[in-house]
Amino acid sequence: MNESICCDIAKEKVNLETSKIAWKELQRFFANGAAVFVTSDLDLVEVAHQFSIDNKDQVALWLQNNQVGLVSDQQALNWFEADAEVWAVVVKPWILVQE
Repeated sequence: MNESICCDIAKEKVNLETSKIAWKELQRFFANGAAVFVTSDLDLVEVAHQFSIDNKDQVALWLQNNQVGLVSDQQALNWFEADAEVWAVVVKPWILVQE
């Protein structure tokens, strides 16, 4: 199997594992420092894929541009008070979330 097909299969798997969930259900991950926000200008599936293949250079670029990062206390509070639902996907040990 060529690399492109493997990449497509891996992304499809991530896509199938992505779902909408109430932020309140993710509080324990936030408390453990494992909740990572992804800005809406990025594709959550692509970000999850890059995390899963440990693409440090791409993740570092997103971190530098504030496009991904740990969910802040203020974000968590805002989502909690709004009873928000977020898109989420697990890329152990992280939970990636996007509004």
